[in-house]
Amino acid sequence: MKKILITGFDPFGGEAINPATESVKQLPDEILGVQILKREIPTVFDRSIEVLYGILKEEQPDVVICVGQAGGRPNITVERIAINQDDARIPDNDGKQPIDRTIFEEGPAAYFSTLPIKAMVRDMKEAGVPAAVSNTAGTFVCNHIMYGALHYAALHQPNLKAGFVHIPYLPMQTVDKPTMPSMSRDEIVKGLTTLIKTAIQVEEDVKETGGAVC
Repeated sequence: MKKILITGFDPFGGEAINPATESVKQLPDEILGVQILKREIPTVFDRSIEVLYGILKEEQPDVVICVGQAGGRPNITVERIAINQDDARIPDNDGKQPIDRTIFEEGPAAYFSTLPIKAMVRDMKEAGVPAAVSNTAGTFVCNHIMYGALHYAALHQPNLKAGFVHIPYLPMQTVDKPTMPSMSRDEIVKGLTTLIKTAIQVEEDVKETGGAVC
């Protein structure tokens, strides 16, 4: 049986919960005959990659999708690119705050997701879930682990498809942030289930409008 690893971060930045882990753990154990491995990853720069690499070596999945919180975004956003740079606006959960630091000295400046990102967005929209392509995963632990996953694939497992998905706050997180958008856990789980199905079924991404206006 094929395997898809999907990870979620623990709470960070003063939040009591992280919608990533809360949603990931609600996913089914099997989708379209593919085993779904669900794991929590620490919101810590170097340790997040160490934990991820340990899981990848042990489980050897066919696909890895990392999920993280993007407070302020209204949609589920599938990331296009990860850059080889840490530049933390706030400390991670170990109190570390790397600034202008290269993630892997021997790595390229950036990696593009190897997931069918536009097909995922298309299918989530067709399922009634707000979704979009994102062209920046930031410079915090989300970008860090996306870059790490793609770097691992490039060096050790070329057939491993990898990428990152950002999700909005849960409604309970916006009680004291009334201007911030949120999305219910059920809707997030629906979106993640949909994009996992797309990852299973779509080998080559669709070519359609998905760029951002700046």
